[in-house]
Amino acid sequence: MTTGRIFYDGTLTQPRLDHPECVAVHPHDGSVWCGGEAGQIFRITPDGDRLNVVASTGGFVLGICFDPTAQHLYACDLAHRALFQMEIETGRLRRFAKGIPERPFLIPNYPAVDPAGRVYVSDSNAPGKPGPGVYRFTPDGAGDLWYDGPLDFANGLALAPDGSDLYVVESFLPGISRIPIRHDGSAGEKQPVVELPDTVPDGLAFGPDSHLYIGLYEPSKVLRMNSRRQVETVLDDRTAHLLAHPTNLAFRDDQLFTSNLGRWHITLIEAL
Repeated sequence: MTTGRIFYDGTLTQPRLDHPECVAVHPHDGSVWCGGEAGQIFRITPDGDRLNVVASTGGFVLGICFDPTAQHLYACDLAHRALFQMEIETGRLRRFAKGIPERPFLIPNYPAVDPAGRVYVSDSNAPGKPGPGVYRFTPDGAGDLWYDGPLDFANGLALAPDGSDLYVVESFLPGISRIPIRHDGSAGEKQPVVELPDTVPDGLAFGPDSHLYIGLYEPSKVLRMNSRRQVETVLDDRTAHLLAHPTNLAFRDDQLFTSNLGRWHITLIEAL
């Protein structure tokens, strides 16, 4: 039986963990990182005992992810409409991208980095108005609108384990689509993967079992989709307390962490 527990409860701590939208696991030391609604970038110790603020954009942090070397963390910021890059060693932040000159970001939502260090960024566009798309930036900051087709509130991203596709949440479709990554690196035609009626999907992560895990902002659930596109519920919380509008997901070996935009804690799901 799948079980879940609160990994870190920041309801009354100082600093307070205020409504984390995102979560990421440091690939070397196992620490758990997340963002806050005042622009904070938090680090939680691997054992879940302590929380500290590493940096702050002063805005509203949405998705975060590490680069392959774990020297940098990327953070999407709603208020600044920008992608920030943070040096892990120093905590120094800089605005890495604001979209491209002909199309600045509207709602930069989630970053995903491939093994070559290229950063894919979903842009949710205006709610209720499907539009572009997914940007891609090289490590030096050069970028373009990699996928310019319409997406219905592009949200979480996940690169296929073999690097063949980029999976993207379309929150208001609602469902998951995939965009093939061609041999030359360009984007192929978007293909539907699964529709999830009466839900609002938000985050994605491939697990060590190669299945795709999906965080539902509404209702408060985590789903799992296998290679045959069969979907099952991993954990469901009708009280919205253990899972409180879970958004982004991150794995540490076979442990699955979820952020909870509706409350002040990070959830750990075990026995997957």
